[in-house]
Amino acid sequence: MSVKIYHNPRCGKSRQTLQLLKDQGIEPEVIEYLKTPPSPQELDDILQKLDMEPRELMRKKEAEYKAAGLDDASLDRHALIQGMVNNPILIERPIVIANGKAAVGRPPETVLAIL
Repeated sequence: MSVKIYHNPRCGKSRQTLQLLKDQGIEPEVIEYLKTPPSPQELDDILQKLDMEPRELMRKKEAEYKAAGLDDASLDRHALIQGMVNNPILIERPIVIANGKAAVGRPPETVLAIL
């Protein structure tokens, strides 16, 4: 089984989710998304797998959210996705992809449902 985790090593929930996967005997592909952000198409695909709209996956309390003008209610899906690609700190983490599905590891145990 191929498993990916969009991971931020400085985030406790992300570290806990990665450890949970390893405890299940899974060595996921680790993507440090702050260093290697997903492309707009990859992020759109992730959102579809999560059944979420872009704002639902955004960390709206980060300073970059307002600084980038992403609090503008008139922005469309494409603009919001591009905003997350340009400011990957705004992407909620961790995200695990497995079996054609995705889950946000908040709490970490939620990812077990897609394994």
